[in-house]
Amino acid sequence: MMKHSRTEITAAIEQLGVVAIIRLQDPHALHGVVQALAEGGVRALEVTMTVPRAIELIAELAPTLPDGFLLGAGTLLDAATTRRAITAGAQFIVSPVFRPDVISAGHEMGVPVMPGCFTATEILNAWEAGADIVKVFPATSVGPSYLKDIRGPLPHVKLMPTGGVSIDNVGDWLKAGAVAVGVGSALLDAKAIAAGSYGVIADNARRMIANVRAARGG
Repeated sequence: MMKHSRTEITAAIEQLGVVAIIRLQDPHALHGVVQALAEGGVRALEVTMTVPRAIELIAELAPTLPDGFLLGAGTLLDAATTRRAITAGAQFIVSPVFRPDVISAGHEMGVPVMPGCFTATEILNAWEAGADIVKVFPATSVGPSYLKDIRGPLPHVKLMPTGGVSIDNVGDWLKAGAVAVGVGSALLDAKAIAAGSYGVIADNARRMIANVRAARGG
């Protein structure tokens, strides 16, 4: 993978529109899942720290991805692990919470950081602390109207809802003002992965990307 600037990576995430959140209990399935997502058109991948051997897997995966793919690390909670993930090859950092030291560590190493926030105050604090995109989490219980309400007084903040985003409603989130979405189970069908039916994952990805393009008028 080529080295890109924070600005370039952030812009690429916005353009791609979908970050696939990979939380696998069986790390051996990772390569098959990544290949299926790529086949379906999803090219921003977030490997969470809850995956066994996550740092090692990022290091193994990073050199195998062609230019045009973005590999990130998720569920980062501290600066030290953030630095390890970036050293292993993570091109962007995602957290479920707002930790200023995680943002600082990512920026020191030239990588965009997307902290998780929920309230308007948290979202603005994270943005003013330098967040490149603010992950609205958990978005499961609020729906796209919440995003629209937040963007009313904070139109300049880039928001990425995570949780509650599905293939069918992804367009609603984008129309409400999301610059991108984080998607886990809606793409990564656990039963299909367990069965090795990666075609299901590829099909989910195709449908998701098609709905993103439709919502954006393309």
